[in-house]
Amino acid sequence: MIEIKNVSKSYVKGKKTLDNLNLEIKNGEIFGFLGPNGAGKTTTIKIITGILDADEGDVLIDGKSITDSPLEAKKNFGFVPDNPDMFLKLKGIEYLNFMADVYEISTEKRKEKIEELTKKFEIYKDLNNQIQSYSHGMRQKIVICGALLSEPKNWILDEPMTGLDPKSSYDLKEMMREHAKSGKTVFFSTHILEVAEKLCDRVGIINKGKLVFVGTLEEMKEKFKENGSLEELFLEITEE
Repeated sequence: MIEIKNVSKSYVKGKKTLDNLNLEIKNGEIFGFLGPNGAGKTTTIKIITGILDADEGDVLIDGKSITDSPLEAKKNFGFVPDNPDMFLKLKGIEYLNFMADVYEISTEKRKEKIEELTKKFEIYKDLNNQIQSYSHGMRQKIVICGALLSEPKNWILDEPMTGLDPKSSYDLKEMMREHAKSGKTVFFSTHILEVAEKLCDRVGIINKGKLVFVGTLEEMKEKFKENGSLEELFLEITEE
């Protein structure tokens, strides 16, 4: 479970990028986080994961405060950022072993998980090549594998489908479904509204730093008295 409590953040004095954000992502659900460019999605995710400090408020990951108990909180999630261009001079296998060291995964367990994940995402044969030689899609895959190595209870994914080929995108969506079905949490941002419509149990829409809607698609249609697609509803809500 992820709980965002009264979180505010400003980059420029007097202008709030996030304005008193309150949100609960429950166990056993896939939660889609939507909003226009610059709405505050990535800032929210960076505060959830402890990359940025909130000016006010706090985030709890399975009851652990990202402010007061950052190491304990971070052990409870796997994070895929919006940009996979990191550790480019490491070989794929070096990066995954580094991630396994961070999460204190045993030699036997890491070998099993690395083989399982990299074969699923079809990069197993490329593990001895430097990440800088990878295509954008391959870099996305290696970052996803690194995030899921520790079998974290909470998945926090920022635009995870970007750059993935259709098969890998399908596989990741199926993994997200299985993860939620097992009683765990998936929180992801996306610009692909069709994916959110088909995949999410609930969605949250953020606009200009404020949550303007949280709930199911059916609840959204009822609230705004519309029978259109998520795309049409999203445009109406954010334009308002």
